[in-house]
Amino acid sequence: MDRIRNFSIIAHIDHGKSTLADRLIQATDVVNERDFKDQILDTMDIERERGITIKSQTIRLPYKAKDGKEYVLNLIDTPGHADFTYEVSRALASCEGVLLVIDASQGVEAQTLANLYLAMEHDLEIIPVINKIDLPSADIDRVMGQIDEDLGLDPDKTVCVSAKEGTGVPELLEAIVTHLPPPKGDPDAPLKALIFDSHYDPFRGTIVHFRVFHGTLNKGDTIKFMYNSSSYKVEETGFFQIQRIPKKSLSAGEVGYIIAGIKTVSDTRCGDTITLKSAPCDKPMPGFKEAKPVVFSSIYPVASDDYPDLTIALEKLKLNDASLTYEKDSSAALGFGFRCGFLGLLHLEVVQERLEREFDLSLLLTAPSVQYRINMSDGDTMIVDNPALYPDPTLIDSSEEPYIKAAIIVPDRYMGAVMKLCLDRRGNNLGYQYLTANRMEMTFELPLAEVIYDFYDKLKSVTQGYGSFDYEITGYKPSSLVKVDILINGDRVDALSMLVHKDNAVFRARHACDKLQDEIPRQMFKIAIQGAIGGTIIARKTISAYRKDVTAKCYGGDISRKRKLLEKQKKGKKRMKMIGNVEIPQSAFLAVLKTDDE
Repeated sequence: MDRIRNFSIIAHIDHGKSTLADRLIQATDVVNERDFKDQILDTMDIERERGITIKSQTIRLPYKAKDGKEYVLNLIDTPGHADFTYEVSRALASCEGVLLVIDASQGVEAQTLANLYLAMEHDLEIIPVINKIDLPSADIDRVMGQIDEDLGLDPDKTVCVSAKEGTGVPELLEAIVTHLPPPKGDPDAPLKALIFDSHYDPFRGTIVHFRVFHGTLNKGDTIKFMYNSSSYKVEETGFFQIQRIPKKSLSAGEVGYIIAGIKTVSDTRCGDTITLKSAPCDKPMPGFKEAKPVVFSSIYPVASDDYPDLTIALEKLKLNDASLTYEKDSSAALGFGFRCGFLGLLHLEVVQERLEREFDLSLLLTAPSVQYRINMSDGDTMIVDNPALYPDPTLIDSSEEPYIKAAIIVPDRYMGAVMKLCLDRRGNNLGYQYLTANRMEMTFELPLAEVIYDFYDKLKSVTQGYGSFDYEITGYKPSSLVKVDILINGDRVDALSMLVHKDNAVFRARHACDKLQDEIPRQMFKIAIQGAIGGTIIARKTISAYRKDVTAKCYGGDISRKRKLLEKQKKGKKRMKMIGNVEIPQSAFLAVLKTDDE
């Protein structure tokens, strides 16, 4: 066991985690040059297209140190985006140490701090790594100062590398075997292993990723999941080296996978403990805190026949993405679907894209919302995340909405722009502090509903990409909420309803009406699009009718001949309007979600 090192790479977005993982993989000759490709651990199409990591990936690297000893390094590459912090915390539970990567030109940013605290919570050994030292704007001395002052880590342990060019990678591998502790555990104790991830393989069933803490697991053993006491016989166990490499047994300290013919997706839970059925361990491991969804949206199949396929797809995706929650939902306009909870707007986009690509589904999403707390006049309290469940306003005593504490790290020249952005979003400035001579951390209290919409994109725009943002949910505060309904020709479209703050109601209703006016095709009669709160209309747009020139064949003669034809047309249109039903195209539902500058 003293020759094993389990470690993770953590950092802010775009500081070079996946590229560094590539260099470590190349340095240990796990993949031959012909099969190698950049960001080799980002296996999903959507990860490669967007250039972000979404899923943590594990790989086992054999390494021969300078002292001639052979080591096994289990590397777990993690995401950097705030929406996927849950992935990072799961990866850290199976490690003894981390490499904290910091960009030599950008320095310490919001997620760097957030991930450092996560690593400290798990009591891990931390090696600071300064990456991108080949950039012309790299300032290693300044970053060394930040590591000492902002992070409180030892700058002497810091390793400087360029993941792009491979500089400093041999020194980093030596630092990993020297500074990171080996795993602790007893290979002869009863088996105790922690599930930190799993994915579904159509040919082999569920493949569970796990870390053994005590005991040994052999092929052919009968295992038991402690969460629901279901037991299975192990068909195959092994470790990841890009492909799955089978191995007869895995013992304490090792990270690997297990295939046991698990057909029901719901049996494997992240954070569950695996033990042997014949000799179980005394108690399960603490597992992970449940991820709490903060953004809610309903997902509907475009064709109602696809509903069973959507059900199966969500089950399989839930296995791979433990932070996704969903329950059944239905709408008069869109039929049956699911109300889903996400960790943020990027998470929502990624889930939508994965469902459409991996399971070949066409989907519609409703406007994202958060969980509001409604206090009724009779003393009851309701949690509402779906506008359809909003109670009668006359029965409501007060309403509360969730607030977050946001830490925004920016160069001080953008202070005014960030201040304006946050105050426009009903934010409250809690203070600021200078981290270095020209970089500052600003702290705001903001309503979560204002942040999920497009706050992160706007922040990146006003700070020219230099702003970094991290948040934690602080609790509920009183708020005046209203439900905005969208009416089309007087009919309420429930899928377009939204819960908003009273001050934003008119703006959001006008925005929705404008978008729908562009998307809904013209008819032979006028179409009124209205935004309403209860019975009060607060916004309106009209789609004018096609006008057929009925007087074309009537040339010359008395004006009354023309008027007679126009009157006849008017009667026909009036009758048509009574039975006129407006079809809303799918693009209209999506257009309402988009902001103006898109």
